[in-house]
Amino acid sequence: MDLFDLTGKVAVVTGASSGLGVQFAKALARQGADLAIVARRLEKLNDVSEAIKKMGRKCLAFKCDVTNEQEVKDTVAAIIEKMGKIDILVNNAGVAEVVPAENHTTEQWNRVLDTNLTGVFMFAREAGKNMIENKYGRVINITSMFGHIANTATQNASYHASKGAVVNLTRALAAEWAKYGITVNAIGPGFFESEMTGDILSNQEFSNFVSFRCPMGRVGNMGELDSALVFLAANSSSYVTGQTVFVDGGWTAV
Repeated sequence: MDLFDLTGKVAVVTGASSGLGVQFAKALARQGADLAIVARRLEKLNDVSEAIKKMGRKCLAFKCDVTNEQEVKDTVAAIIEKMGKIDILVNNAGVAEVVPAENHTTEQWNRVLDTNLTGVFMFAREAGKNMIENKYGRVINITSMFGHIANTATQNASYHASKGAVVNLTRALAAEWAKYGITVNAIGPGFFESEMTGDILSNQEFSNFVSFRCPMGRVGNMGELDSALVFLAANSSSYVTGQTVFVDGGWTAV
């Protein structure tokens, strides 16, 4: 257990008001980290914060739109002021637009790229400044298996483009910040239940597609991302950087 002990660490999770963000925050808390959780919906964040406090960890909620540069700067500054530092950043906030490429508007494109790519960069940049000062940090960007492959089930070119860019942004930041004792890695989930995927996962035709396409024949279950997250957040992963760990039931292997 000492390999993955996060006692004394301060972790920031964006997009933490629902879905995978809640799971990530609780997984880090179980290992001993204190949490700063970030999202646009403060009322939902407060519920998550109370649940984490009941686990015996400190948790503060911060309302922030990751596409708003000033809000990102102010939020990171407030986290450092109230919690003293940032050791771990989980860039989880994300959106998708499911629409055929020929009908995809520039407005929709910009919304997805602003959230999934620019928001990731801005939060990493601002938190990274504190990590550089402290000569320590763990940045974990949440991409997708669709940052590595395309698909025929859903039409969302902007999502694929943004998540592919996050994979290479992860490599670029890892190369720049390795000299400061900061690792930058990514997790590429397959299909997991969340607000973003709820409708499609309940569709029988899609379930049949997953059974055929995914070697494990199913979508991911709650908790099956926790081990990858905790590993990349821990001190013991100090020689792992610039990598994307795909947690997808073997989808990208075939």
